[in-house]
Amino acid sequence: MGRSWLINGRGLASKVKNASAPAAHQIKDCGAKRQCPNCHYSIDNKDVSHEWPGLPVGVKFDPSDAELVEHLEAKCGVGNSEQHKFIDEFIPTLDVHEGICYTHPENLPGAKKDGSSIHFFYRITNAYATGKRKRRKIHDENNLMKEHVRWHKTGKTKVVMENGFQKGCKKVMVLYQTIKKGSKQEKTNWVMHQYHLGPDEDEKEGEYVVSKILYQQQKQSVKANDSSDNEEASVGANQTGPTTPKTVTPNPPRDGETPSYDDIVDDSLPFSPDQVETIG
Repeated sequence: MGRSWLINGRGLASKVKNASAPAAHQIKDCGAKRQCPNCHYSIDNKDVSHEWPGLPVGVKFDPSDAELVEHLEAKCGVGNSEQHKFIDEFIPTLDVHEGICYTHPENLPGAKKDGSSIHFFYRITNAYATGKRKRRKIHDENNLMKEHVRWHKTGKTKVVMENGFQKGCKKVMVLYQTIKKGSKQEKTNWVMHQYHLGPDEDEKEGEYVVSKILYQQQKQSVKANDSSDNEEASVGANQTGPTTPKTVTPNPPRDGETPSYDDIVDDSLPFSPDQVETIG
């Protein structure tokens, strides 16, 4: 007979989120207990192990754009969709007025700088009492250094399609910071993918959105590419004579590509949406 373990939803989510961590840093005891369904008295659990072995490296929560929109539909009660019983452990809800902007992303629950991503539900709020401009500035009363930190949208708003129908929209944002008031904004490696429901390009105040946040390890990627280029160059130097360079003609747009909304693209931002998506 196989070995048995006790685990609850929170413990399972923690295991998935930490599957890539070294064994010494993984949670051994998730605190799950068997209880009497009537009086909730803890039943003797000596016949099962409290030390969970963890999950194999590579196990992770990494939903696609369409899957995140599907979770958002369930959160909002669209149609007959129902939330998964464990979804609150994987995509918690931020019940604060400022939404995702209530603190710097490095302070969000579960945030790491290892390239892994975290997800949150929250409601959209406008920046001002009048107008439709959305809140993008980080609100952190406990740290004056974070006073001039804000999310900037980059690239175009993309539509999220499923089975030929538009389910929602996706925006990519990059975090910028200003250390001193009046000084130039400096880019950071924090990236956010924000999703909202419906065909409209802009999300509405008060409605739920879901976001995926990660710290993009750009410098490591650049170093890896540089070393690879150097190796190829050294190999090419040992080969016979120069060759005529090939002229690469860009491929024209093909029918059936995912449409996107036109938006003002800020060329000063560090990443394009396509570059960001390859990391997450």
